[in-house]
Amino acid sequence: MEKRVYNFSPGPAMLPLEVLEAAQHDLLALPSVGMSILEISHRSKSFDQIIGETETNLRQLLQIPNNYRVLFLQGGATLQFSMVPINFLRGTNRPADYITTGTWGIKAAKEAQREGEVCLVWDGKSDNYSRVPQPNELKLNPEAAYVHFTSNETIEGVEFRTSPDSGNVPLVCDMSSDFLARPVRVERYGLIYAGAQKNAGPAGVTIVIIRDDLLERVPDNLHTMLDYRLQAKNKSLYNTPPVFAIYTVMLVTRWLIKKIGDLQNMAARNQQKSKLLYDAIDQSNGFYRGHAQPDSRSLMNVTWRLPTAELEQKFIKEAQARDLYELKGHRSVGGIRASIYNAMPTSGVQVLRDFMLEFQTNNADQKS
Repeated sequence: MEKRVYNFSPGPAMLPLEVLEAAQHDLLALPSVGMSILEISHRSKSFDQIIGETETNLRQLLQIPNNYRVLFLQGGATLQFSMVPINFLRGTNRPADYITTGTWGIKAAKEAQREGEVCLVWDGKSDNYSRVPQPNELKLNPEAAYVHFTSNETIEGVEFRTSPDSGNVPLVCDMSSDFLARPVRVERYGLIYAGAQKNAGPAGVTIVIIRDDLLERVPDNLHTMLDYRLQAKNKSLYNTPPVFAIYTVMLVTRWLIKKIGDLQNMAARNQQKSKLLYDAIDQSNGFYRGHAQPDSRSLMNVTWRLPTAELEQKFIKEAQARDLYELKGHRSVGGIRASIYNAMPTSGVQVLRDFMLEFQTNNADQKS
């Protein structure tokens, strides 16, 4: 097998090796089918079983109540930025409350403004998007159409520990980058959406979990592919869905159930991994400077700076020599970013931590 490196990409991200091996094994012909997963019809009994198991596994892992539908859509979280307001803001004559803690929340709010009034009830710009709000900082409108927030911002590396309390207003969450990383009380949400390419599978499928009563609010005469109610009625099969991507989500959820056990175990593992890096940052005497404030730190995306841009470039180059790839921070923030999603093994994070300690020792004289 070709040597594999540690891939710290923010997405598409690492997949569990067991998942890749299973997909490789069955790529030419699915067991008892005689056709590749890339060839089977989305109307076949074989795919019915695949999409059915995928939903069942998600319901088990997240303990999704019966009054929620699970949809498998396309267009990534970015399309959801538009679908949510098209379905729930358009024509309501009510505002939507948006909590913006980073780049993706900002983008979501911008798209919603095309459909109606948007109120930025909290914006982290004044703190350079380094934290999430405290509960007493949120002044939510009890008459809002919905409240939207991003649970984890991949670029800035900030994450909500608990979801905001929206009262009786539907809570909508972009959970793309910490979906399946920890337990979630689904019943607190009206709608959850997540691009799969962080923790759940490859790029190409977006998982939407939506409460039944919200489907009743969808207006008539929406564009077909943007209509949650129609997608739910057709069980995500109105058009050809991303068959291979859904199949891979099935394999990932199998791995979570059989190898990890449950999301409580997954969360403990993710906390252990992130602690290795945050301890290295905190104990560096300022050589490494974390972007996120300690009480808002992401378990998925650890972001930090070095004393100079030159040292950051040197860090990235020398890291690659240790098989540590995709550590460059987003162009809007700079610095270093280590994305340590579910599939990143603890051993990979330990290698990165050890390299960080060594790099600091070798370059301590260049601290400004």
